[in-house]
Amino acid sequence: MTDEDAIIEREAGLHKGLTRGQITMMGLGGAIGTGLFMGSGIAIGYAGPAVVISYAIAAFIAVVMVLSLSEMAVMHPAAGSFGVYAETYLNPWAGYLVRWTYWFCQVVAVGGDAVASGTYMGFWFPGIPVWVWSLGFAAAIIFLNTRSVKNFGTFEYWFALIKVTAIVLFIILGGAAILGVAQPAVGVHNLTGLPGGFAPHGLKGIWMGVIIGIFSFIGVELIAVTAAETPDPKSAIPAALRSMALRLFLFYILALTILVSFIPWTEVGAKVVAQSPFVRVFAHTGVPYAAGIMNFVVLTAALSSMNANTYLTGRMLFSLSRGGYAARRFGRLNRLGAPAPAIVVSGLAIVAAAMVSKLTPAAYNYLFGVSLFGAIFVWMMILISHFAFRRRHKPEELPVRTPFFPVPQIVGLVLLAAILITMGLDTEFWDISWIVGVPWLILLSAAYFVGKRRRPAPVTA
Repeated sequence: MTDEDAIIEREAGLHKGLTRGQITMMGLGGAIGTGLFMGSGIAIGYAGPAVVISYAIAAFIAVVMVLSLSEMAVMHPAAGSFGVYAETYLNPWAGYLVRWTYWFCQVVAVGGDAVASGTYMGFWFPGIPVWVWSLGFAAAIIFLNTRSVKNFGTFEYWFALIKVTAIVLFIILGGAAILGVAQPAVGVHNLTGLPGGFAPHGLKGIWMGVIIGIFSFIGVELIAVTAAETPDPKSAIPAALRSMALRLFLFYILALTILVSFIPWTEVGAKVVAQSPFVRVFAHTGVPYAAGIMNFVVLTAALSSMNANTYLTGRMLFSLSRGGYAARRFGRLNRLGAPAPAIVVSGLAIVAAAMVSKLTPAAYNYLFGVSLFGAIFVWMMILISHFAFRRRHKPEELPVRTPFFPVPQIVGLVLLAAILITMGLDTEFWDISWIVGVPWLILLSAAYFVGKRRRPAPVTA
């Protein structure tokens, strides 16, 4: 057995209970969330109608990253996924940084989603404190993730289907209103006819919109993690990725084009979004109880994100344990094949992040800064790992190949680096990512090298 195979083999034991349809919908669910339904308003504030270009650039980066990741996932299906590939093709330190950083990113993200879910429930039950809903949802999601992966996949499938259905309805109803089907045509005047034209804030506005777009797509990497729990990853993963990439592009670009055509960008764009811009379109087209329906959709979006990201945190901690980078108890599986100890501990960390976000927003901003920095760092490490992967494997050996390699990967890496630099130079908000993200990597590296001699041996499956 080669060193590569030994690293992958130590994560054996997870049950292969996910279907192709489930992983396709999970990938869509991971990328369609509050970043589209709520965060799009912030992106529109930056870019105006040209937000469609911002999201197209972000979608390109996401697709390149996921296609590169799929090459490695099909060859080496593992729960630790990109963390394992960084360890295998770069070095153990890189694998350690990627897995712990991604684990922390997702813990903070799920903590935020838990608070958001509680806030959404306040629409119907204003008398019940947000923290009650947040804890209740977190407990339910943690329990679900400790059951069989088949149950997890079923729930995530239906969560994602609700979001996809809402977007399809939005595109149909909004498109009909713009074209004047059975009603006066809204037209496309708002795309170019407002002060400033199509791109009122120029290239800078478009570029700042890309940052929001990137964070909207965080979660698409979920498909690669599922490779370890899919019966036939060599056919299921590529098929799911092709389907997901096309649908994501169409959903985002069409939905945003309709949004900025329907409502003047000066009304929907905002630094702080109090109401989803999608609610206004549904209300205008005469859908009864539009606000309530959209609140239900964003609630399921948040719950879907909680569910998928809790899955990811559990698998990352499981992978760290099996590699000897975390306590051995986190590498154990329950009788259903789920890494229950890793999921429960990750769940407790999620609850802590949720409480911090509710009790002290200032402290949560620092946690969120690590998450912002870490998400871009992990995507860049995926592309760097892929370059090293390609140096070891000839193209004809690969069951799946990214077209035009290495040009898209180089462009994607340059764009991600430029986004990270832009965030560091922005003194209004995004620089928090550098202020806490760089010290995080330094402290994590120190922990790695200090603990290196006392680290337990990796698990031998």
